[in-house]
Amino acid sequence: MPTVPLASAAGKWIMVSAIMASAMAFIDSTALNVVLPSIQQSLGASGPDLFWILNAYLLMLSSLMLIGGALGDKLGRKKVFVTGIVIFIAGSAACGLAPNVLLLILFRMLQGIGGALMIPGSLALISSSINENERGKAIGTWSAFTTVVTIGGPVLGGALADAGHWRFIFFINIPIGIIATWILWKKVSETRDNSADHALDFPGALTVMFGLALFTFGFLRMPAEGLDHWQVYGALGVGLLLLIAFVMIEKRSPHPMMPLQLFANRSFSGANLLTFFLYAGLGAGMLFLSLNLVQVQGYSQLQSGLTFLPFTILMVLLARFAGSLADKTGPRPLLIAGPAVAGAGLLLLSFVGQTRGPADYYTTFLPGVMVLGLGMAFTVAPLTATVMGAVSEHYSGTASGINNALSRIAGVFANAIFGAMAVLFFTASLQRDLAALPVDSKAKQQVMQQSAELGNATVPASIPAADQQQIRALYHSSFITAYSRIMRIAGILGFAGALMSCIFIRSNAVKKPR
Repeated sequence: MPTVPLASAAGKWIMVSAIMASAMAFIDSTALNVVLPSIQQSLGASGPDLFWILNAYLLMLSSLMLIGGALGDKLGRKKVFVTGIVIFIAGSAACGLAPNVLLLILFRMLQGIGGALMIPGSLALISSSINENERGKAIGTWSAFTTVVTIGGPVLGGALADAGHWRFIFFINIPIGIIATWILWKKVSETRDNSADHALDFPGALTVMFGLALFTFGFLRMPAEGLDHWQVYGALGVGLLLLIAFVMIEKRSPHPMMPLQLFANRSFSGANLLTFFLYAGLGAGMLFLSLNLVQVQGYSQLQSGLTFLPFTILMVLLARFAGSLADKTGPRPLLIAGPAVAGAGLLLLSFVGQTRGPADYYTTFLPGVMVLGLGMAFTVAPLTATVMGAVSEHYSGTASGINNALSRIAGVFANAIFGAMAVLFFTASLQRDLAALPVDSKAKQQVMQQSAELGNATVPASIPAADQQQIRALYHSSFITAYSRIMRIAGILGFAGALMSCIFIRSNAVKKPR
């Protein structure tokens, strides 16, 4: 299949369309976190409703990502990519017009279906169309631009929420998607390996879809219900059995949607293990840092979004360079150093205690954010290039689907497991410190009932006015204790990712399965 230079007109159009389409998904996912209070007020949503507004999209995305990547390889990458964009635009428009919470949740699921076809398609199109010796640079460019919109999403969301225009978070996708679709239709050629097997693996597709959906659902229910609830262990158990059945089906299928020989390549397996560990740590770190800034440190939602600006700047400045460097020297050194530095950044952030608010940002949170950003800037492009370069071109969509699905599942895993751990850490710290206060047992019980709210816990009205400030301080100190422990575990996951690179990834040993 002929490829094109990155600097050619065809190469530029491929990059523009891939970046614009990916930007829709990344803006949507990050900005939505910030506008949730506005949605809650506008639609009268409950706490569980907000949870499902976020996770209905994630549920569909995680369960269908593998299918989306495989369909692109078999039916044509541009065709499936455009289909995903159109579905995503339709879902976005419907979300923006949703008159109630139930319809918003359903339309978020429609967005997830579109995203599952669209997100693997962007990287598959780049990998199969750009010259091999420039692929790392191309993926670095994609990483830099998509990171800008990912981190810029909360800033945009904060501005729109403050202005009372939360629906524009969804409407902004419509013109971006229309322009990307027009570019793909007019300027980008279809990429498909005509020698590849185009038969569809329906048993495998159904098994992995329901398996991942149940597995994701189980993790999503864990923080609210606990591990011993039937919805949690039932969904995780059946999901795991279906995923095992999927592996057995793929082993025997004449038309597998996920050829198992891909994992015989050590670099491919190692890069995906690195993805899981690093993105689990990053997801937990970003979530609890944001909660800390808003709930405990006194930052506004807009200020919280702006704290990640240095992260964005480092990605813009260094991601393309890191991709070019990986093309020249091989990815292994960067994939050892990058996750280790990112882990060090998370550890640095874990040592920040109570501050005076945004005025202290430059001497408290900024150093850790800078180190974290530096580590991720030197990791993202080489990691993606390693995943895509370890397989033959006609498996590029499948490879992208596997890697993207793993990063999303890692995020779900982090939110569920670390959310439950944070409540345990918070409760233990609060219980210990509360024992020393001269407050009656009934009042102490009321204080402890707020544990699940973490930094957003409110002092019960029955507490005497003289003790309320002290209780509030205990809530904050208990959250900081939980935050510090979670960030340290997240940092260790970054180091675990670096270890995966040491063990598995070889810069000059890329064997591409055929």
